[in-house]
Amino acid sequence: MAKRGGFPGGMPGNMSNLMKQAQRMQRQMEETRQELDEKEYTASAGGGAVSVTVSGKKELVSVKLSEEVVDPDDIEMLQDLVVAAVNEALRAAEEDSVAAMSKLSGGLGGMGGGFPF
Repeated sequence: MAKRGGFPGGMPGNMSNLMKQAQRMQRQMEETRQELDEKEYTASAGGGAVSVTVSGKKELVSVKLSEEVVDPDDIEMLQDLVVAAVNEALRAAEEDSVAAMSKLSGGLGGMGGGFPF
């Protein structure tokens, strides 16, 4: 009569399935991370006077300024608008990343945060 579930000779069935699920989830998360890195997020401030685009890697890609916002006597306003637009674009990128990863790790329940994948 064969033994069931013991470690000698191989992993128990449940452990083997768990490892396969973890590997599949890791692959899906890596693919999702690559997709997110390739996305771009655009945000504007000052009613569209300043528009910025950041990548999913959270790098600034472009800055577009309307002519009317470039006032040599009010550089501080332009600086504030650029900062506000960049921060909004970065927030959008982060929210998208968190949502995508949460979708994948949702099956782990409370354990998801401790895994490196």
